[in-house]
Amino acid sequence: MLLHYAPPLTPYLQILYQDDALVVFNKPSGLLSVPGKAPEHKDSLEYRARLVWPGIRLVHRLDMATSGIVVMALSADSQRELNWQFQQRSTRKHYIARVAGQVSADFGSINLPLICDWPNRPKQKVCYTHGKPSLTHYQVLERDHTGSRLKLIPVTGRSHQLRVHLQWLGHPILGDKFYATGVANDTATRLQLHAEQLTIQHPQTKQPMHFVCPCPF
Repeated sequence: MLLHYAPPLTPYLQILYQDDALVVFNKPSGLLSVPGKAPEHKDSLEYRARLVWPGIRLVHRLDMATSGIVVMALSADSQRELNWQFQQRSTRKHYIARVAGQVSADFGSINLPLICDWPNRPKQKVCYTHGKPSLTHYQVLERDHTGSRLKLIPVTGRSHQLRVHLQWLGHPILGDKFYATGVANDTATRLQLHAEQLTIQHPQTKQPMHFVCPCPF
């Protein structure tokens, strides 16, 4: 449930790239990827994009609190091709996160079965009985007195995957209202998670396309 939804209005719609087949956006933290069920949650990246391109089609999404690269398709054929790439995990992407504490290992992988924590939805939880597999690789980029800066490479795309994985590791993402507590929650005014790079194959030309949106924190 969203309380006091007040998405950022400037910039209203930040376009990183566009052509006849697709549009790539930088979604700000605090903006829904798609409209919520309540009328007051209509404002979203998809809603704003459809004001410009009425026929634009969703390919993937980011959590409301996560910022960064989102690609949408401008035709059914392009959507089908891009959806297939995400489903087949042929895309390449990474996120930047700032987490609480000093992550000891320079590299690592987190492989956990995740399922919706139904009484506390939209939160997710680890469940070895009914959970679906999820895998994230990580690399420590920097350590300082406030925590660690990580590069995250999700292999699967489960809901809240990165957030639950880092909480399980004992290093919740700073500013995470769902999975961080105390200082880890209070240290940042927004979730410190950003989708920084994405590589896809163009749905028409089949050429690789690499998009970069520098991390804002």
